[in-house]
Amino acid sequence: MKRIYLYMLFAPFLFLFSGCEDMLNTEPEGDTVTTDQKEEVVALDPAKAAASVNGIFAQFSQYMPNESALGASRHNDFGYPSVMMFTDANGVDLVQEDNGYNWSGNNLDYTDRIFTSSECQIIWNDMYAIIRNCNSVISTIDSETEDATLQYYLAQGLATRAFSYWVLAQLYQFNYVGHENDPCVPIVTDENMSTVLAEGVVRSTVQQVYDLVLSDISSSIELLQGASEGGVKRADKRYVSLGVAYGIRARVNLTMHNYSAAAADATSAIASSTAAPASIDDVSKPAFWTVNEDNWMWGIIISETDGVVTSGIVNWISHMGSLNYGYAWYSGGRQINKLLYNTIEESDVRKGWWLDQYGESDNLSSEYMAVITDHGFVPYSQVKFAPYNEEPASSTNANDIPLMRIEEMYLIKAEAEAMSGADGKATLESFVQTYRDPSYTCAFTAPEDIQDEVYRQRRIELWGEGLSWFDIMRLNKDVDRRGAGYPNASMVFNIPAGSDILLWRISEAEIQANPLLAPGDNNPSANVPSPVPDVE
Repeated sequence: MKRIYLYMLFAPFLFLFSGCEDMLNTEPEGDTVTTDQKEEVVALDPAKAAASVNGIFAQFSQYMPNESALGASRHNDFGYPSVMMFTDANGVDLVQEDNGYNWSGNNLDYTDRIFTSSECQIIWNDMYAIIRNCNSVISTIDSETEDATLQYYLAQGLATRAFSYWVLAQLYQFNYVGHENDPCVPIVTDENMSTVLAEGVVRSTVQQVYDLVLSDISSSIELLQGASEGGVKRADKRYVSLGVAYGIRARVNLTMHNYSAAAADATSAIASSTAAPASIDDVSKPAFWTVNEDNWMWGIIISETDGVVTSGIVNWISHMGSLNYGYAWYSGGRQINKLLYNTIEESDVRKGWWLDQYGESDNLSSEYMAVITDHGFVPYSQVKFAPYNEEPASSTNANDIPLMRIEEMYLIKAEAEAMSGADGKATLESFVQTYRDPSYTCAFTAPEDIQDEVYRQRRIELWGEGLSWFDIMRLNKDVDRRGAGYPNASMVFNIPAGSDILLWRISEAEIQANPLLAPGDNNPSANVPSPVPDVE
């Protein structure tokens, strides 16, 4: 452990692809075993593979996992939710003030794109750490196994690796269509890891990355079908189910503009999942805090004893939540884009997910409203996310974090159907009328107009859940903050789609440590955007 840990300090690249924890050790002292031995161990005792799989999902939420690599404590360093928070702040819908209590300042003004920034290294390290753990699982299980339990475990590694590369692809290069041959990110798998360690690795193309993603997630779907036929069920929602795997592939196909395939996968995700959309009554109050909610398909499960919780404030809900103790009480919290809020009909239950222009919401009890008043939250502040155990002003920030909800599948289905010649309008109207606004009608008939309407619905429905940036990139949207209500004039931008500043840069530590990456192989260095005059 000490030797590997030093690699993290002096050669971050080697650390990312060597793995500091061998979850398949067979000796209490922690002796390591060879790959061949691991394969034998797994065959004899699948519980060893279970431990390795658990290591994947433990990586999603960590207390300051990059502290040693950064040489500093960062209160926005807590695993994949950091990626969610960074990218949401880059966009146009999570309005927030840049002040001394807000750790998202670099994301708001795009200084996070400087390749020496902490955020650059956090994203790179976190995503490849997950991939490293996935590779560890994949390398120890025969891809042709007929054991249902091992099929299930192998599917977890493949599905989560697909998810991770899908995330990376949208951060380090523009949308798939038209950029297939452009450099994306290095591909590191269980098959090339030894070569990577010895020689380094180049950036693969967008096409190569998406080919791997589709291969991985499609294999995962087949394996999960076999596991299900063998009677294997997931223990809880931290793991990838068949419905989640179809949901990941639906996201991937939507990003690639494979609309017919995306519609089919979203339909399969809905049919395969036990999740059901939250009803109007369900979301007429703050919610979205536990995987036990029926509409969650996949989530990060947080325990009260986790380091991110016992820290008090170094966690996602501390920064995001208005109704619980945390940074948001002092930073001013998160508000919705004022222009977007004004498009929500009064009959739509989601109008109450944020304070109105008078600082009120019909969704709040008197106890919740007292928290809002006591801490001076401004109009348009979010009250979507309930505190832990729905206890107003809770100081236990053990909220679970959503990775996929069934509502997203209905929206993918509607958009993909519209763009592939099917009746996406009817799908959209049925979903919104049933679950959010009985008075809703879609005023559009042209496919592109329905797509834009679904985009608006996604901005409302999935607000704050770490997905908005992916929509901006896949739809080639401008980052236009004019009129959104940003309190700092220095944060009001109108960045055209395709601008270099929108791409993340590979961290300096990776460029220095990887023999096959030179500074010229990085994404272009771009000046931070210049503020523009705001509009009312």
